[in-house]
Amino acid sequence: MLTVFDDDEKVFAAIKAGAAGYILKNAEPENLLHAISEVYNGGVPMTPGIARKVLHQFQTILPEEEKKDYHLSTREKEVLSLLVEGLSYKMIAGKLNITYDTVRAHMKKIYEKLHVASMTEAVAKAINQKLFSGK
Repeated sequence: MLTVFDDDEKVFAAIKAGAAGYILKNAEPENLLHAISEVYNGGVPMTPGIARKVLHQFQTILPEEEKKDYHLSTREKEVLSLLVEGLSYKMIAGKLNITYDTVRAHMKKIYEKLHVASMTEAVAKAINQKLFSGK
């Protein structure tokens, strides 16, 4: 979804309708191209503000689940923690001094270990189950 609307109602309606990401039109052109590539590669791009809205919504509606050990590696926990902070794959790669493809590989493993199908689900599960000490 590429739009100027950032109100909760429109964001969640788009996601519920099957949007593979949610980018605001004021995003930099480079970020738009990156978002298109990310969707093509199975990612779920969102601007940080939209990601915060989605996470907040998940925090309020998802039931508390008991804490489980998903056997995430230290690096996978770092990647997941940075996602919770709203960083994109590209920003995570830069911060951790790894390649974009390495971030994608870590995310694939995180999805498998957490039994989720999207970045949003992974982040929501990490927050709800307090898988790391993040923010």
